[in-house]
Amino acid sequence: MMTLPYTPGASHITHRQVQAFTDDPATELAEMGTRFTRFTELGISMEGQEVLDDLAADMAAKSGFLYAMVNAFGEEQTFLGLHNPPREAGFPIVGRTMSRNHGWCPEVVQRRRGLPLPDVAASPRFQSNHVVDAIGIQSYFGEPIVDEVTGLALLTVCIIDPEPRTLRDAARVQSIVRNTTREAAGVLKIPMLPAS
Repeated sequence: MMTLPYTPGASHITHRQVQAFTDDPATELAEMGTRFTRFTELGISMEGQEVLDDLAADMAAKSGFLYAMVNAFGEEQTFLGLHNPPREAGFPIVGRTMSRNHGWCPEVVQRRRGLPLPDVAASPRFQSNHVVDAIGIQSYFGEPIVDEVTGLALLTVCIIDPEPRTLRDAARVQSIVRNTTREAAGVLKIPMLPAS
C-alpha cells in the first residue's frame, strides 16, 4: 500500500491508502497524481457514462465477447463504460470498480501499449490472475488511451471472455478494441498519442 496525497474533486488535500501494482511505487504515485489532475482538467468523473456503456456494448457485439470495459485508472479501476452478459445467461456480473492490481489492464497502463491475450492459459506470465480465478476469463484484448499532453495511459479499453480465442482471430479482435479506444478518447475529449 502507498499513501496518495490527492483526491480528485477534493478542495483540500487528503491522504488515502491505495494498492500499488508496479515495482516502483514512487513513480506510480507521481503518475497517479498527474492522472487525477488530468481527469479534473478534462472533466472526467469516476462514474459510469451511458455513452461509454453503449460503446462497450457495441464492442462486445462486434467481437463476440461477453464483457467489455472502458476503464479509468484512479484509486481503483473504474469502468466508465461497462457491458456485462445478460443476468439470465448465468455468467458472473462485473461491478463498476475493481482493485488496481487485478486483471491485465494494469499491464496495459504500465507498458502504454496494447495487450492481446487470445488464450491467457498459453502465457505463463498472464495465466494466473484474480480475474481468471474469480470469473474464469480465458481471453483478454486491451488498448490504452495514452494522453498526448501527459504521455500517460489515462484509461484502457478492453474485452474479456471465458472462452479462449485463436491466434487467427486475434488481429480482428484487437482491431475492434483499437477502434473503440479512439471512439472513447473522442467522447472524453482526450487528445491521444498515435498508437505504437
